[in-house]
Amino acid sequence: MTKQQHLGWFLARGFGPHGWGHPYLDWNYRWTEPDLYQQSVRELEQAGFDLLIIEDAPSLGNASTLDLRIRQAFGGPKLDPLLLAPYLFAATSQIGIAPTVNPAAYLPYTAARQFATLQHLSGNRLGLNVVTDTGSARHFSAAEPLGHDAAYDRAEEWISSIRDLWHSWDEGALIADPAKGRYADGSRLRAIQHRGEYFSFDGPLNAIPFSDGDPTIVSPGGSGRGLGFAGTNSDVQLALAPLDADSVRAYRGRIHEAAVAAGRQPSDITILFAIQPVLVASAEEADRLVAASANPDDAALLLIAERQSSDLETDLTALDLDKPLDLGVFGGHVSQGSINRLLGGYDPATTPLRALLGKQAKLGRIRDRSGFVGTADELADLIEDLGEAADNDGILLWGDLHPVTVHRMLDELVPILRRRGILRTEFGGGGLRANLRDF
Repeated sequence: MTKQQHLGWFLARGFGPHGWGHPYLDWNYRWTEPDLYQQSVRELEQAGFDLLIIEDAPSLGNASTLDLRIRQAFGGPKLDPLLLAPYLFAATSQIGIAPTVNPAAYLPYTAARQFATLQHLSGNRLGLNVVTDTGSARHFSAAEPLGHDAAYDRAEEWISSIRDLWHSWDEGALIADPAKGRYADGSRLRAIQHRGEYFSFDGPLNAIPFSDGDPTIVSPGGSGRGLGFAGTNSDVQLALAPLDADSVRAYRGRIHEAAVAAGRQPSDITILFAIQPVLVASAEEADRLVAASANPDDAALLLIAERQSSDLETDLTALDLDKPLDLGVFGGHVSQGSINRLLGGYDPATTPLRALLGKQAKLGRIRDRSGFVGTADELADLIEDLGEAADNDGILLWGDLHPVTVHRMLDELVPILRRRGILRTEFGGGGLRANLRDF
């Protein structure tokens, strides 16, 4: 029997100018208003998706690179996805919503109270995509930003202390019995006194316990420290890896080992691999797109350079395309992972920038597993193969939360996945955590 899998959507642009740079801008949706997102998330729920994860970066980066971030709206502006979540909950009844949150930006008591409120109001459908971005630190403190591992240490303390607050009402504390004339028993509340390395506060929390579990924790980290954080804390892992069975099995094995090391079960973490497919009507059209991408012109390379400049907070557009890339152009604030993705395994000392950008432009076929261009049937084959050969939990489709994008990707794919028994046709109820445990 075909393995049933979970599907989610990763809103990689964040709560930003959707449609910018695309023809569908002329649909005239206002990206600052909720209608665009509400219509799109209804479609995802109708399709049987378990959750929507919303990327965020609260900073526009260093002052010297602001223009790189905003000239094509690649890195900003962005509004706060946590405040978008209630509008999405109001438009739906089953799908989970996981806005991105940064421990540097939220004091634990305030965070615990706000997140508890959304968990109650949404019927237990809140997820929290916890990131440890240190580039935003200057907006929240005058202190020097933390290093990579220290930022994870802070996140560990943050989520642990929030959970202490969520559970500061012991069993039996909430009575709510009109016949007894008693709402709660104060002797069953624990007076949390947290004195940690990064946070100091007192409890208990003035929010009542959840009816069906804590908010669901999502994490995207792929480093050793990030995988350790996931093993201890996460319910969902946003995974990036080559989508072949061996790579997926290996990545899943590392997550499972981290879970066991933290005293948890491997099944406690749902691992979803993110992909951004380009779906076309025929194999012939897919072959044409792939062939055309092999030799990008300078205009195409410049557009890629602008996007990479935003991610890397470094102006690549001013560099000579035909000279090797000097890694000295990158400041200490630039993510090593982002640099490595640009290099793609090439030696920067001998590889001209043109080749690095050209590799970013080059597309591959789903059919031969060299990339993600193909038909809906071919994408369904890939998803099915990963479920059968690697016991994969599911896939996160990566794209704008715009009706045009959603329909372009799902109109043909959803019926195929349902006919094959891969995609759910109904929800069991009970919220996001229950969605993930339905199968």
